Amino acid sequence: MRLRFLTAIRVPDVPSPLVAQVAELLRLRGHQVELVIAERELLDFGDLTPDCDLYVLKSHTELSLSVAAALDEQGTRLLNPLAVCAATHDKARSHRRLAAADVPVPRTLVTGDYACAADALRSETPLIVKPVRGHRGVDVEVIRTPEQLRGRRAPRSPLLVQEYVPGPGEDLKVYVVGQRVWAVRKPFSRVSFTRTGRPVPVPDEVADIALRAGVALGLGLYGVDIVEGPRGPVVVDVNNYPGYKGCADVAAPMASYIEAYARGDIDLHLPAFADLPSATPLTGTTLKPAS
Repeated sequence: MRLRFLTAIRVPDVPSPLVAQVAELLRLRGHQVELVIAERELLDFGDLTPDCDLYVLKSHTELSLSVAAALDEQGTRLLNPLAVCAATHDKARSHRRLAAADVPVPRTLVTGDYACAADALRSETPLIVKPVRGHRGVDVEVIRTPEQLRGRRAPRSPLLVQEYVPGPGEDLKVYVVGQRVWAVRKPFSRVSFTRTGRPVPVPDEVADIALRAGVALGLGLYGVDIVEGPRGPVVVDVNNYPGYKGCADVAAPMASYIEAYARGDIDLHLPAFADLPSATPLTGTTLKPAS
């Protein structure tokens, strides 16, 4: 089979070691494998036709998503599927699906106004404010007082305003390939996505939460960020096809999963909202007319 990975420019500018290992394993199994960075191609979208059995969407850039959308419109097989990636990238939408599937998540509001976000801070409990379509921890803030937000210009994109979940000082990063689950611990920071982390055993409860999150969003290759709070593990983010940094022995299972998906032995789709395990009308804040 012919397989093409849509990858992103990395810093430093070298291929992901994991993706390179997976690609080599697939080549050893007799497949043609290419790693392509859309931003380094001159693309004629009027003549963009699929020529591979599977496109593996490893990049989150606007151009990569445009290429994936153009291919998806022609019935091309994508991993993860485009509709699944779109739902995962939209953190407001993914939060709603996770909550409906009884995945533990923090209380979350959405706004396009910093003053409204400030109004949500009604106690001594801090808030987490982050972009609805954020990535790699960019513009994530811990807000402790309304004054931190008042007087700001309008945000560049809508905001998630989440209840702060106190944890042990480290995030639990959980990574999934199909039904296989790995985990690492590492402190959160603006550059934590570049850090390897410390491999740890995966508790059964955490594995169950991670797998249910994948079902709710239709994912096959994904990561789940968990904070172990006072009331138990809480999912604070989900990412499609992350880097799996710190996880051991991922390349072979990942290559097998991609191969099986390309053959059609595995199928992924975004479940209808009504089909989620506990899909019931959600109570909480609703839109109100501006006063």
